[in-house]
Amino acid sequence: MSALRRPGTFSIVACDDKLEFWGVAVATKPMSVGGIVPWAEWRSGALATQADSNYSYGAQGLAALRRGRSAADVVRLLTGADPGRDRRQLGVVDARGRSAAWTGAECHAWAGHLEGEHYTCQGNLLAGDRIVPAMATAFETTEGPIARRLYAALVAGAKNGGDRRGTESAALRVVHREPWFDSAWPDLWVDLRVDQSPRPVLELGRLLRLDEANTRTMLASREVRERRRRLATASPGPSPARIARRP
Repeated sequence: MSALRRPGTFSIVACDDKLEFWGVAVATKPMSVGGIVPWAEWRSGALATQADSNYSYGAQGLAALRRGRSAADVVRLLTGADPGRDRRQLGVVDARGRSAAWTGAECHAWAGHLEGEHYTCQGNLLAGDRIVPAMATAFETTEGPIARRLYAALVAGAKNGGDRRGTESAALRVVHREPWFDSAWPDLWVDLRVDQSPRPVLELGRLLRLDEANTRTMLASREVRERRRRLATASPGPSPARIARRP
């Protein structure tokens, strides 16, 4: 984890338009980015903590989001209490899809962020100022489930230069729950990581395609069909057990 003390990282935090899925996609040079930067909880929100990452932002930020605090409130809460905030970068999307971000004055250039409807893109130690806007454009113009849109933003960031030292680590996390989920299951709908790869973003795309295929098989399984049938039988009126589109 100490390798991330001087990282160049580009990420996107977002939710879908229906406020059913929240997620984070991120890439960087050092390994283990998936264990540090992305944080998300269903119906609470998501965040990315990077640059000179303050790991405590993750749990503290999710706790504040869980209490209904806005994305802007969470950014003020976390950075306001942190004497190292000028070295931090943070992006947050809350339960209502509102976004907010922070780029400390001491983050290594190029560093900055761009907030949009239901998303925020941020990066530091990047190859140039075109990367974050390219990520935002890719997210806004890509159709389909949120994991695909997050991944498209990551591809755009990499194609426009990404981490100026090169990129070897990437991760994608999406949270969601359906009414038929077992209570013991986590809310992780997608949780993929790539480390020490010469092409981590491309490898992440390969894993995403495999994950999507596995999920299609799971959704078509007898167990899931039976869970949905029982739920529909027990529920008055139209069944709430609609299968959401796969991110």
